[in-house]
Amino acid sequence: MKNEDLLLFVGISDNELVTRIVQGETHLYEVIIRRYNQRLYRIGISIIDDESEVEDAMQTAYINAYENIGKFGFRAGFSTWLTRILINECIHRLKQRGKSIALSDSDMEIALHQQHINHIQTPAHSAMNTELASILNDAIRKLPEIYRTVFVMREIEDLNVAETMDCLNISEVNVKVRFNRAKVMLREFLSGYYKKEDILHFHLSKCDRIVNAVMTEIAKHKNLKDTSI
Repeated sequence: MKNEDLLLFVGISDNELVTRIVQGETHLYEVIIRRYNQRLYRIGISIIDDESEVEDAMQTAYINAYENIGKFGFRAGFSTWLTRILINECIHRLKQRGKSIALSDSDMEIALHQQHINHIQTPAHSAMNTELASILNDAIRKLPEIYRTVFVMREIEDLNVAETMDCLNISEVNVKVRFNRAKVMLREFLSGYYKKEDILHFHLSKCDRIVNAVMTEIAKHKNLKDTSI
C-alpha cells in the first residue's frame, strides 16, 4: 500500500478497520500493522531483550491476530487485544528458553536488590536529547523484566492503568507498584529532558520488513482459503 493511500486511513478507528478486514478487505491489515508496530516493538523488547527475536514474535503475533480476528468481540479495545497476543507470544518464547517472568512481590524485591545500575554523568547540553535517549535505552534494558514492561507500557506507550492491567493480567496495585519502582530505579540515570518518541525507536526499515512478511503470510492464507472453496 502506498504512503498516500495509508494516509486515507489515519482517522479510521480500529473497530472500523477490523470490521472491514473481516468482511474481506484484507489489504487494510497493513494499516493495523503500521499503526501498532512501534508499540509492539517497545513492549516486546521490554520482555525479550533480543531485537531479532522480538521481530519474529511480532510477526507471529500479527499472524495469530489476523487468523483469529473474526473472534475479536469488540468487548475490549483492539489495541489491548493485539498487545496481549504479543505479550503471550513473548512469554511463550521465554518459557521455551527455560525462563519465566516473576509475578510476585517477593520475586520483584529479589530482582530489585540484585539489579545494579551504574551512575552515568549528564551528557553535554548540545547533544542532550540524543545522548539522554541512548542512556535511557540502556537504563530501561537494565531494569528487571517485570518493571521494564510496565514502565514501557505506562510511560512510553501511554497506556493507562486499566489497559496495562488487562494486557498483563495483574492487579491495579501491582501496576502502580512496578511503575513507581521502575521510576525510582531509572531516576539516577536521568537528568533533564528526554523525548519519548526517541526511546526504543522502531525504525522505518524494520517496520517495512514486518509489514511485508506479515502481509505475504496473509496472502498465502487467503489463497489457500480461496482454493479450498
